[in-house]
Amino acid sequence: MQEPHTNAQLDLSDRRLINRLQHGLTVSERPYAEVAAALGMGEDEVLARLRGLLDAGILTRFGPLYNADRMGGAFTLAAMAVPESAFDYVADIVNASPEVAHNYRREHRLNMWFVLASEDPERIDEVIRNIEQSTGLQVHDFPKCEEFYVGLYLEA
Repeated sequence: MQEPHTNAQLDLSDRRLINRLQHGLTVSERPYAEVAAALGMGEDEVLARLRGLLDAGILTRFGPLYNADRMGGAFTLAAMAVPESAFDYVADIVNASPEVAHNYRREHRLNMWFVLASEDPERIDEVIRNIEQSTGLQVHDFPKCEEFYVGLYLEA
């Protein structure tokens, strides 16, 4: 489970790398080399910076995003109100499901938020029921009504 990162220190090269990655990677033998060339860096530096941003929690996830519903599947945003004393236990149960794409702690009554994605739309309801039965807690299901893209571009 990812904790929100605070007090992030990004240098100019980190900001330029994050901005460039918002445009995606090409499908090629060495996509990071292409990013590096565009930024005037070496491929090893790009990979090291990316690993450092992930390890520091500045980036919480780096990987492809699939539009499950356009491929015949489904995904949903889900949330739970989890007692603090059971938080890690419940997180382990939730994260054990391969349909859980990512899981985040929030400072809110609904303090655990996660995304479920599946090739089979009916599987989403099954996973929610399984989590509720395993934890004894209600899972609030927030299916997508409309999609928005918000890009993150930093001053560089």
